[in-house]
Amino acid sequence: MLLKRIITSIVLIAVMSGVLALDWLCGIMVTAFIVFGLYEFFNMLEKKGIRIYKYFGIGMGAIIPLSIVFRFEPTRSWELLFIVTALLFLILMQFRRRESSGVVVSISTTIFGILYVSWFLSFLIKIRYLSGGLGLFSTVILITKSGDIGAYLVGSRFGKTPLIPRISPNKSIEGSAAGLLFSMAAAVACRGFLKLPYLQASLVGFLFGILAQLGDLSESLIKRDCQVKDSGRLLPGMGGVLDLADSLIFTAPAFYFYMNFILR
Repeated sequence: MLLKRIITSIVLIAVMSGVLALDWLCGIMVTAFIVFGLYEFFNMLEKKGIRIYKYFGIGMGAIIPLSIVFRFEPTRSWELLFIVTALLFLILMQFRRRESSGVVVSISTTIFGILYVSWFLSFLIKIRYLSGGLGLFSTVILITKSGDIGAYLVGSRFGKTPLIPRISPNKSIEGSAAGLLFSMAAAVACRGFLKLPYLQASLVGFLFGILAQLGDLSESLIKRDCQVKDSGRLLPGMGGVLDLADSLIFTAPAFYFYMNFILR
């Protein structure tokens, strides 16, 4: 399993290194991850027996990141306007159903998927499009994934005390603490991009390390509810795309708004 993780990680790093230089190409890559993530998310819901409009949700979810890539933003709240439009279409589609049971669950879970996977992860593209976006994109990835790596390495070897066993029995307090330290170290290493002194950079790493772990736990909660171990099997040793990107779900929007505030 560890060997598979290492090989998959090397391949992903190579792919990312090849596309990061061009902002639009980076945006296309993130869009592809979002589409695969949505597919896995809706698949999990189907296994739970929830009736959803999977391909409608995937199509609508793909438009949000693509609109950012091609800078199609007619209003400041374009994404929210689009989500409201998607909600309207979902309600209209319900009129064609022969039965009314499960309508609320079907609509709400489809919209939740668009928000949770597509909208939140699309902030990675916005980060790449900021001034100095290449360094900032690399920074949020390093802070977030360094925490994942630290939690996995230390937790798998020294983890003794369960963190929240009913949600994720394999996560430990020791691994969580190590993940925060790794995130802080990554933030200090990237302080040149953040334009912060050592102490503030470490604090930023700590805060975003917490958000990364909350993102990881939120997906674990969803998987536990759907009774699946991994969101998918696309990435050997890691599971699905959503398993890889879950820790970025909260850090991406938070980092974007934080850097927007700093760069003003």
